[in-house]
Amino acid sequence: MKGKLTRLRIIQTLVEALKPLDFVHALYEGGSTAFNRVDEWSDIDLYAVVDDGKMKDTFSKIEKALESLSPIAQKLEIPQLPWPGVSQIFYKLKATSQYLLIDFAVLENSSPEKFLEPQIHGNAVFYFNKAGKIRIPSLDMEEFRRKMLERRLKLKTRFELFNIFVQKEINRSNNIQAIELYRSLTLAALVEALRMKHGPLHYDFNISYVHHELPAETVSSLEKLYFVKDPDDLKRKYRKATKWFEEAISEISG
Repeated sequence: MKGKLTRLRIIQTLVEALKPLDFVHALYEGGSTAFNRVDEWSDIDLYAVVDDGKMKDTFSKIEKALESLSPIAQKLEIPQLPWPGVSQIFYKLKATSQYLLIDFAVLENSSPEKFLEPQIHGNAVFYFNKAGKIRIPSLDMEEFRRKMLERRLKLKTRFELFNIFVQKEINRSNNIQAIELYRSLTLAALVEALRMKHGPLHYDFNISYVHHELPAETVSSLEKLYFVKDPDDLKRKYRKATKWFEEAISEISG
């Protein structure tokens, strides 16, 4: 990556561009930085808290700052986020490593979600927080557990309804459909159930951080289920994964 823009240079440039703006109150980094897991393949997960109605102006300043460093090779805006007052755009710069994507979320000040609970999102690194306006919220564990158990019931019902679709495509010898459904239905549900069991604070993180947060033996067993060599192997692993899910979901008490 010799000669490429570094994450530090990108962040410093964004701080210099955003901090003087009176409608931008805070800039902080989450993701791998918040969990102290940055490596040469990590992207940059940034959050800016701004006055309501200032999202467009903020992204305009962000893009101008990035373009002062390098042409923007690609840009992707994520529509219909589930949180009110949150907008997210991914940027890839020509002068960076292909791994160094910039994942930038702009949050309106009134948005109830700031992605700052340390138990869930790690310890965010603040680059500025004017007058300490943005505070680290406490996690309501009772409400969190209520939502998780509600999700557990939906996950169990969904599995009982749709997991049989894998067997249906196996019976039809539609192996491509069968393996895709095995991954998207059976294994996805199994991972979520195992996260509820072993690390409930990240039960909805899908496969992110599983190598760090699930027991090593569990990760090893999961890896074996993910790698399927032929249709007969799929049949065996589908049955094994189904049984494991049923055991795991039953062990999550309500």
